[in-house]
Amino acid sequence: MKIRKAIILAAGLGTRFLPATKSLPKETLPIVDKPTIQYIVEEAVASGITDILIITGRNKRSIEDHFDKSVELEIELEKSNKKDYLDTVRKISNMAKIHYIRQIEPRGLGHAISCARTFVGDEPFAILLGDDIVDSEIPCLSQMISCFNKYESTILGVQPVDKNEVNKYGIISGNKISEDVIRVHEMVEKPEIDQALSNIAVLGRYIVTPRIFEILERVQPGKNGEIQLTDALRELANVEQVYAFHFKGKRYDVGDHLGFLQANIEFALKDRRFKESFSKYLEIYSSIN
Repeated sequence: MKIRKAIILAAGLGTRFLPATKSLPKETLPIVDKPTIQYIVEEAVASGITDILIITGRNKRSIEDHFDKSVELEIELEKSNKKDYLDTVRKISNMAKIHYIRQIEPRGLGHAISCARTFVGDEPFAILLGDDIVDSEIPCLSQMISCFNKYESTILGVQPVDKNEVNKYGIISGNKISEDVIRVHEMVEKPEIDQALSNIAVLGRYIVTPRIFEILERVQPGKNGEIQLTDALRELANVEQVYAFHFKGKRYDVGDHLGFLQANIEFALKDRRFKESFSKYLEIYSSIN
């Protein structure tokens, strides 16, 4: 079955980026000159997704405004003959069918996903976390869809992480069945470093079968009183095969200060508008500090 729908989770409070996120959604913080969430929407669209549901929370109306049509801005840009900017603005509002729903209270990723049951219906769907950008030649989600087409079951996007960072992620273990694919037997959310199953972490990309919704209805709150998606996926692995796919590309945790700064620097160095001048600036800065 073709993957047509995707959920982007953007309901978090963004406490790591306070005070900036007191009134500004962390998902709209820019990487160079583009909001973080736009990179994620573009990845989904480039992977063949036609319908996107963004799950938001309070004070996140600016996400909707960003993807909405801005008539006044378009008129002004047209008057000023700024065609490149006009094309950019129009492209944003025409990328895909984007829908929105609010997670009324922060009760975890599992609870946020359960809010999307009506949108998803009875078909497999993609999940993308609003904190994770993946820079890759082939869009990360497109790679995962290819894997799903082969195994026709739930796929988790994974990469190895430093052993000292396993307590930040959902960690999996299982049997390797090909160079890039593991059949998942066990997973745990943010384990203590000395209790981790492995250093293979789930990093913000999933393709999940609709059976997950039945499981989410009965999953009990876990860490911090939240309904954990990892707990539901563990139970799902008991009733159907779940696979972990090692995607290719560099993943940035832009919900973390260091990851956000790295993404800005590295994306700027790849941008032909800034590459030469920014590279020179960094060389000069390095030489005097």
